[in-house]
Parts: sequence; C-alpha cells; structure tokens
Amino acid sequence: MKNFLRKNGILLLVIALLLSILIGVSSSLLGGNADPLSNVVSTITAPVRSGVAAVAGWAEGVYQYVFQYGQIQEELSDLRAQVAELEDQVRQGQEASRENEQLRQLLDLQERRRDFVFESARVTARSTTNWESTLTLDKGSAADVEAGDCVVTETGVLVGVVSDVGLNWSTVSTVINTDIEMGGIVSRTYSAGILEGNFELMSQGRLRLSYLPEGAQLVAGDEVLTSGRGDVYPSGLVVGQVEGVFTDPSGQSRYAVIVPEAQLDSLIEVFVIKDFDIVE
Repeated sequence: MKNFLRKNGILLLVIALLLSILIGVSSSLLGGNADPLSNVVSTITAPVRSGVAAVAGWAEGVYQYVFQYGQIQEELSDLRAQVAELEDQVRQGQEASRENEQLRQLLDLQERRRDFVFESARVTARSTTNWESTLTLDKGSAADVEAGDCVVTETGVLVGVVSDVGLNWSTVSTVINTDIEMGGIVSRTYSAGILEGNFELMSQGRLRLSYLPEGAQLVAGDEVLTSGRGDVYPSGLVVGQVEGVFTDPSGQSRYAVIVPEAQLDSLIEVFVIKDFDIVE
C-alpha cells in the first residue's frame, strides 16, 4: 500500500484536485448543495489547499522582505552619505579652528616683535638621517626668502635657518642639524653659550649649548633663547629647554644638552623671518 501511494501519490492528488473542481462547479450549478462524495473529496484535498495557501503566504512574505530590504539598503546608503558629509564638515571646522588659533598666536608674536617681517610657508618634505635634519619649504627667492633667514613657528619658537634657496622652494637646517651655530642664552641666569648641532645628539633629536661660563648654574627645565650675538639672527627666539649639564671629555668646559621646543616631525606651516631690527 505504501509503495502504491509513493508511486501514485502525485496522480491521486491531481485526480483529487480535478474532482474538487468538478464538484465545486456542480455544487454551484445545483444551488450549493453538495453530495457525500463532494464532502469526501473536500476532506482529501483540504491539506493540499492549505499547502497551496501556505506557499502563497510564504511567497508574499519573501516579496515583502525583499522589498523592505531594498528600502533599508537605500536608507542605509543615504545615512552613510550624510555621515561622510558631517565628518567632512567636522574636519573643515577643526582645520579652520587650528588656522584661527595659529593666526591669533602669530598676531600675538607680531605685537611683541613688530620689527619682524614674516613670510608664511608650508613644509613640503623633511629629511632626518644620521647626517642631516632638514625641511623643505614651498617658498623661495620669488618670495624674498634668503639663506640665513630664521624660520619659526607661530609662537616664535625657532625651527631652524634657511640654508639653500631656489625660486619657489627653500631648504631649512633645523636646530638640531650639525651646521647650526648661533648664540644662545639661558633666560633664568643669563648664562650665554653657543648653540650648535652635534652628530651624536642629532640622532636623539637634541643639540648643545656649548662654552658655558665658569660657575654657570643651569638646571633641567631652564629655557634657552637665541642671544642675537653677532647681529646675524634675531634675539629672544625660544630654542628649547635644558635637559642636563655635562663636562666635555677634555674636562676643560661644560655644555648643556638642549631639547628643542619645536615639534620638528609634525610641523605643517612655519614662518620665515625675512627682516628684523638689529638690537645694538
């Protein structure tokens, strides 16, 4: 019996469906009165009708899901676009805030040093090796930038000195480069010396304040400025802070190791001092 049903089940269902349709039509023609056979056929085909209804309901549910999924994806895409736009606005706001703060600090510096003539420039490249520490700027002789000009941040912190100039570019030897040599002074004690680069210290991001006078009392944290001695460089530019005081190998003199104030690895915009008043 089971084998019979397994082999002929589909055929029986088709027959049952046809009988159901036939009985339904007959019932309609006879005024809706069904005979016992129609009741039997209805009972047999009821699961089939339920299955058909279930499949139809499932298909409708799938359609609704696909339709709603498409709407959700579209809304998600719109939200992502809005988030990207807001993030861009935030970045622009942060950049504008940074530029405003930089301008305010530069105005403060100009108020303090009205003799300075500035040229703003952007750092386009940097080179930090065992042999040199330099920056490349996007301003050169076309903007009246000359070799020997000091380069500072908007707060007056010394970055370095222009060493080479092209038409629309210039190279800056940073304060830790080995070719740097200028007068320095400790603001707390007025102890003077020579600021100079050193191969060993350059790899550590440091420079020296050499030829300190006998009895100079320096401590860690003392601020070091340019002295302006020799009338080549402006005076009063912040260079950095004393990290420690040492005696050279000969034992004849002492020197201080200086940590630069300028963040040489992250500078974006700097200012070239093209002219200044020489203090007699």
